[in-house]
Amino acid sequence: MQRRIFITLLASASVLAGHHGQASPGHAPGEAHGATALGQPGNTRRPARSILVTMREKDGAMIFVPNRFDIRQGEQIRFLLRNAGALDHEFVLATAEENQKHLAEMLKNPDMEHDDPNAKRLKPGASGEILWHFTKAGEFDIACLIPGHRQSGMHATVVVK
Repeated sequence: MQRRIFITLLASASVLAGHHGQASPGHAPGEAHGATALGQPGNTRRPARSILVTMREKDGAMIFVPNRFDIRQGEQIRFLLRNAGALDHEFVLATAEENQKHLAEMLKNPDMEHDDPNAKRLKPGASGEILWHFTKAGEFDIACLIPGHRQSGMHATVVVK
């Protein structure tokens, strides 16, 4: 009896770890809340460098200010998000490929909202934050995936060395 309970618990733990412990192929940004190709959600008990990111429209373009982030591998960043624009905007942190795939989904469902460890949608005048631990080196993407926004310039580059 004890052996059967142990095996059941072990199997349940494996299923849970597989679902939440790492990103699975086909997951949209934020759906797998564990480790991803660029790192993992931050730990509130660890120190983090804060970076203010403003989202807004300017002269017909939609922009992130700043639009490039240089980060050390292993660093934890607290992105302090401010929507200073007149429209809703998103901050979606992922690989460029993941953001392109998710953009295609957003074209089918433009009212999809994000409030995930790596993604947040903000109304005009609103603020929020994303805490991220960059465990992997590489070049990554931040984008607003509301249809038309990325195409109007609302994307940024994250370089992790």
